[in-house]
Amino acid sequence: MSLLVFLLLGLHGYAQNRQAQTTITLDADNESVSSVLHRVQQQGYYRFVYNNGLLDDKRLISLHLKNGTLKQLMDVVLRDSELTFELKENGIVVLKPSAVSKTTNEGKRKISGLVRDSSGIPLPGVTVALKNKSGVGTTTDLNGGFFLELPATTEAVLVFTMMGFNTREITLTDQTSLNVRLSVAPRALGEAVVVAFGKQKKTDVVGSVTSIDPKDLKVPSSNLTTALAGRVAGLIAYQRSGEPGADNASFFIRGVTTFGYKRDPLILIDGVEVTTTDLANLRVDDIANFSILKDATATALYGARGANGVILIATKQGKEGRPEYFIRLENTMSSPTKNVELADPVTYMKLANEAVLTRDPLGRPLYSQEKIDSTGVSKNHYLYPATDWRKMLFKDHTMNQRADVNVSGGASVARYYVSGGFSQDNGVLNVPVVSNFNNNINLKTYSIRSNVDVNLTKTTLLITRLSGTFQDYNGPINGGAAVYNDVMHANPVLFPAYYEPDAAFAMTKHILFGNSPDGLVTNPYANMVRGYKDYNTSKINAQAEIRQQLDFITPGLSVNVMANTSRYAYYAISRAYKPFYYNISGYNRRTGEYILNEINPNDGTEYLDFPTNGGDRTVTTSVYFQAIMNYAKVFGRHGVSGSLVYQAQNAVSGDLSSLQASLPARNLGISGRGTYSYDQRYFAEINFGYNGSERFDKNHRFGFFPSAGIAWNVSNEDFWRKKLISTISNLKLRATYGLVGNDAIGDADTRYFYLSQVLMNDPSKAAQFGNIPGGIIRKNGISVQRYANPNIQWEVAYQTNLGLDMSLWNKMNVTMDFYKTYRSNILQERAYIPSTAGFASTPYANIGAATSKGIDGSIDYNQRLGKDWWIQGRANFTLAMSEYRKIEEPAYEDAPWLSKVGYSLSQRWGYIAERLFIDDKDVMNAPSQIAFGEYGAGDIKYRDMNGDGNITTLDRVPIGYPTDPEIVYGFGLSAGYRSFDISCFFQGAGNSSFILNSTTTAPFADNNALLKAYADDHWSEDNRNIYALWPRLSPDVSQNNAQPSTWWIRNGKFLRLKQLEIGYSLPKTTLSRLKLKSFRIYANGSNLFSLTTFKLWDIEMAGNGLGYPVQRVINMGLQANF
Repeated sequence: MSLLVFLLLGLHGYAQNRQAQTTITLDADNESVSSVLHRVQQQGYYRFVYNNGLLDDKRLISLHLKNGTLKQLMDVVLRDSELTFELKENGIVVLKPSAVSKTTNEGKRKISGLVRDSSGIPLPGVTVALKNKSGVGTTTDLNGGFFLELPATTEAVLVFTMMGFNTREITLTDQTSLNVRLSVAPRALGEAVVVAFGKQKKTDVVGSVTSIDPKDLKVPSSNLTTALAGRVAGLIAYQRSGEPGADNASFFIRGVTTFGYKRDPLILIDGVEVTTTDLANLRVDDIANFSILKDATATALYGARGANGVILIATKQGKEGRPEYFIRLENTMSSPTKNVELADPVTYMKLANEAVLTRDPLGRPLYSQEKIDSTGVSKNHYLYPATDWRKMLFKDHTMNQRADVNVSGGASVARYYVSGGFSQDNGVLNVPVVSNFNNNINLKTYSIRSNVDVNLTKTTLLITRLSGTFQDYNGPINGGAAVYNDVMHANPVLFPAYYEPDAAFAMTKHILFGNSPDGLVTNPYANMVRGYKDYNTSKINAQAEIRQQLDFITPGLSVNVMANTSRYAYYAISRAYKPFYYNISGYNRRTGEYILNEINPNDGTEYLDFPTNGGDRTVTTSVYFQAIMNYAKVFGRHGVSGSLVYQAQNAVSGDLSSLQASLPARNLGISGRGTYSYDQRYFAEINFGYNGSERFDKNHRFGFFPSAGIAWNVSNEDFWRKKLISTISNLKLRATYGLVGNDAIGDADTRYFYLSQVLMNDPSKAAQFGNIPGGIIRKNGISVQRYANPNIQWEVAYQTNLGLDMSLWNKMNVTMDFYKTYRSNILQERAYIPSTAGFASTPYANIGAATSKGIDGSIDYNQRLGKDWWIQGRANFTLAMSEYRKIEEPAYEDAPWLSKVGYSLSQRWGYIAERLFIDDKDVMNAPSQIAFGEYGAGDIKYRDMNGDGNITTLDRVPIGYPTDPEIVYGFGLSAGYRSFDISCFFQGAGNSSFILNSTTTAPFADNNALLKAYADDHWSEDNRNIYALWPRLSPDVSQNNAQPSTWWIRNGKFLRLKQLEIGYSLPKTTLSRLKLKSFRIYANGSNLFSLTTFKLWDIEMAGNGLGYPVQRVINMGLQANF
């Protein structure tokens, strides 16, 4: 028989003798028995436990007690019934049949008890079941209590299960009551949700907040941002590059909601604002909580900084106990997910000749047949070069290493958490041994962290946090992406990478790089090895926090004061020589000897130069202060809490190149939050932020950003708990609305829009004042670079959110949110003011507006299958659509389709490409495209949208999906059998498009390489395919074919196996012998394969396909805890 538990939150309990002395005061008129018991329980001293159906809830009673006893109450409640009561430990009152009715329950044994977590908090909704006996079980009430009747068997084992906690089995002997503690399972650590300036229980959260289990962020990468894609509902993320040190993912909370300067979210670690790079360098093993704040109620306390959403991270703190050590070691092999395939040298030359002749039949071929034939068979790569630049400059893979160690422990007075980490990420550049320095990418990252908690008094806690991240980088002078780009824009047959010295240059110390005597062009090899760049970064953060309880003033009052200072330093130096270039001026076919000609004898150098300015240097110092007063109190069924926050920040950058950038950036504000709950069923929350920024005029420097939210926990209603609680154990509905700001409307050089920007010494405004002997008198003039606008303010986001939280069968959690945002005051340049207005420069104003709307949701599933098996599943989905509402643009009266209003913020405009022209007749009968230059058969034919007979800019329309994906999703599955575990995670994106850059990928133009895909599928006289991948070839960029059009649009949707992991953990018996707490070895991989229709390069790189490729990583690791 199922158990119905009727109670609400009370105190944790007193000893039984204290309960016997407690008095009860209550007035009730014609109330049901359950209602009376409910009201008594709200007084905080008793919990009533009874079997479902035991009470006649239709019977109404009246009573008037003043300082009455429990027996006096129960005499009235149980009058005319065959029930009695028994007072157990901790104030549990068990209702049971009296001795008269015991004959109906012969052969039964009764057990009652409490279930708490490891910290002593009662756990409602825990499933209590008799092992190997279906149909016998119950769930704990809101205070963790349960009562169960069991068959009178000689042996009984109770199984306690709840999502987020480890399952526990207890073998019963002669007990009649139990006190059970459940430990938190690893995936349940996020149940304590980090919110703005504090923490809340997940059940009390009104706003839209998503928490991530830090374990899910442990991917084989040194860059934390690469783990975010597809992991979090409401987060749009993608990675465009795999270059170490430049591989940060781009991410936006609920998509891009502004076309202003700052689009990415506010990121805070331990309450302090940090950069995306700081997040990228954070060690996953240091993270305790990771939360994403998505709506106004969640972010309003950040006022003018929270409009783009907030990422909150709390690092680990120490805990009482003996020192506990943790070590993680990893070694990875990294290689490109996909290399761009290039045509072979012979095909390159044949099609280069075709490109000339197809445009001009009388033109001169670029390569003779003799050169083509000889290149195909010759082994003399100096005379007939055939350079595979990619193979020469890049390795197939590289090896990387990571190590993390931490220790935590302490006693009741002080606790500590100390960690250190190291990672080394190498590039795939194939540096030759002839260089006297190694300029392959090598990025070393060192991190340290020390968090210490000290109880100064019983009510005073001091927390100190010290962290540092240090990076040392060595790499090619222009970066790895530039080397890749050079390869894609290099002719494979024009010259070799370098020559071995002939007799005339036998004593030369420098490398004899190849090049063209007709004008220097790109030599990727020379560009790669000619120099190197070193940079060092240091980020040190020191924080002190005091938490003081003020219960002596009034219970529930506390204050929290925190001060933080951080310093970031960057120093970079580049050293390079100027290459000497050569070509063959003579060749003896009989002897094989060649004569070299020095192309630039006066321009090269044999030494590494040193920058006269000493390199790039930047130092930024930030000071942040925060004070919070908190209050929380429960009055019977009513719970109230409030927070008042004061915050001030000052950041100074030592940028010597810019006056504005060197000026302090300051923020000041007061924020507040108030919450109210009734009976753990109804919740309300109001928030506000009143913030000021130095970016605005004194009359608009401060702004007020309020929000409000309500929630209804339906599953705590009586009607729900009686019938549906076993199926839907939790159901909460949420609704919020509010305003949030964004003060980042310009970069450090252009932030003071309320001031005019005047150039006092402008040579373009110089005037001549006559002649003097030996020269002309000229004085530079004054010009206005930007007009002041004192009315400029921050962007304001009006956000609405409707949410649902649901738990099914204590195994599955479902969260769903529907949202809409209206963003106003987006800063824009007034670009379309008539020139007759007489402005020397165009002013700026808050005139833009945009909307965004969408859905995000997640599902988590957790199930143990018998003793040895367990399974976990998770999935999330995000739909984020944006739209221009107001924008500075022409009227477009004759071509309204050119207006951006109503379209996505990342929508592209271009021409509709119908097909390729069939022949000259087709060209003659089509609308004129002469505005784009020469065109003919095999070139792209565009649609005349306005029907005027000419293809012009008025024929451009929205093409493809937005460039930022509107749909992002992820799903994964984890399973385990005894000591083995396996997990996989898939990431996907949809509703996005990107455009192939037909200029940068155009073969032969500026000696560009030829993509194999273009060689295999292009229009020609022999292949008059009007839907070929590449149009008619050309030795130069064809302006007709280079127009942005649907011809070059590619669908950006994909599904990727983001991560696969297999692990083995030593069993407990072995751990005990080795004196270890845990030991696990594992192998995992990331970016293993993708399902997509796009084949040229990794689709996640989108239009950046000629840059440093995204990496596939295979990793081996071990972790130990002792």
